[in-house]
Amino acid sequence: MKIPEIPPDYLKILSQMQKEEQLSLFQIMEPTDQEGRYLHWSKLKYLEPPKGFTSETWWVSLKLSRKAMQKELPLHDKQDKPFSYCVTNKMEEELHWLDLNTAGHPGKKERGTDEQVLEHLHDQGTKTTYLVRSLVEEAISSSQLEGATTTRNVAKEMLREQRDAKDHSEQMILNNYQAMLFIKEFCNEKLTPEIIFRLHEILTQKTLDDSEKAGQLRSFNDDISVVEARTQELLHTPPNASQLPERLKVLCDFANGKSESHQMDKSHQFDKSSSEKKFLHPVVRAIILHFMLAYDHPFVDGNGRTARALFYWSMASQNYWLMEFISISKIIKKAPAQYGKAYLHTETDSSDVTYFIIQQLEVIRQAIDEIHHYLIKKQHEIENAEELLSNNRKLKGKLNYRQLGVLKHALKHPGFTYKISQHQNSHGITYETARKDLLTMADKLKLLLKVKEGRKFVFIAPSDLDARVRG
Repeated sequence: MKIPEIPPDYLKILSQMQKEEQLSLFQIMEPTDQEGRYLHWSKLKYLEPPKGFTSETWWVSLKLSRKAMQKELPLHDKQDKPFSYCVTNKMEEELHWLDLNTAGHPGKKERGTDEQVLEHLHDQGTKTTYLVRSLVEEAISSSQLEGATTTRNVAKEMLREQRDAKDHSEQMILNNYQAMLFIKEFCNEKLTPEIIFRLHEILTQKTLDDSEKAGQLRSFNDDISVVEARTQELLHTPPNASQLPERLKVLCDFANGKSESHQMDKSHQFDKSSSEKKFLHPVVRAIILHFMLAYDHPFVDGNGRTARALFYWSMASQNYWLMEFISISKIIKKAPAQYGKAYLHTETDSSDVTYFIIQQLEVIRQAIDEIHHYLIKKQHEIENAEELLSNNRKLKGKLNYRQLGVLKHALKHPGFTYKISQHQNSHGITYETARKDLLTMADKLKLLLKVKEGRKFVFIAPSDLDARVRG
């Protein structure tokens, strides 16, 4: 990944244009190109400009339009320039869709999600099962983004068995899982620097070269920068360590703000006398919180994981209930270069954070699409398992959704061993409930083989399970 070319000075170009040329700019005063894309100069310069425009004058027209609609944030870059953002028509559509599909109380009938697909999330049992899945998925993907190499299957086994981590990669994943649980516990509290410190401490436990740096701001002696892994090119130098305590305080004030925010003066204090208020969409607030923590890089390591965790905290605290069930890190991991470019486009184009907002809105939409597809697939699998049981009078209607899930898996994996603790942790249920699920399938319904392993029972999928089911 390379640092994108810094855009030309649009004001300088504008000053060199004739009055007639300046007037022509108003023909296409839009913040996006004809396809609705909010392009950075590094890409726009290669595209064919509208008729009568050069690449440079087209850029001037775009920038003038963006400046006219831009909103300043109460957050500043390292040169003390306020970050700003725009909301394009396409972004308004995405934000409206998110409000309809992911916010409010999950039981409300008027929300816009597919009721048939998501109705089983309303049941507390199935909701907990899918919530555990999302926590596991985000923990694994977020850690893998930062270099964890443990395979997904091994990581899932570790989390479900709740065993200790065996190496650095497993420890990262285990930490991330604990951090997501911490967020759920504190999502209704106001964000404080102390909460962020504790979150970072959880995320970096037993993974830092200097364990005392966990939950501590980096110091002046910590040489922190973001470099390209392959070429070692310097991509980003975060703000000076001396600024971090105040910047973190301002960030918490921003995170805790209502959807209306006051203007802020240069000293970073709220100007309460100002009558001007700016609406800030809750999803935009969460995305900017994600951006700013990573931009400031307040810790020696674990900044990306902490930033993504804070995004989840913000979405949960603002009642975007469906976000509990998705993994943004899984989507980011598929195209990490796009994630990195969004930061660089913002930093090279006058601290315009719109680039990052748009990129993250795309990530959120893809993550929601993925959970929809996953739920549809699981619904079909359960229906197929129930249909298989329909001709067996002894089994019909006797299995709950957890047991149906085990049956479905066992039919595909003869000889697989199921443990009570794994079943318990996969569904977020008590040990006794998990034990009853598996004992019923083994002793009463004869669908699993019960075998003593040490002092505990384990349960094995028999090779003739298909025949047992068909009766």
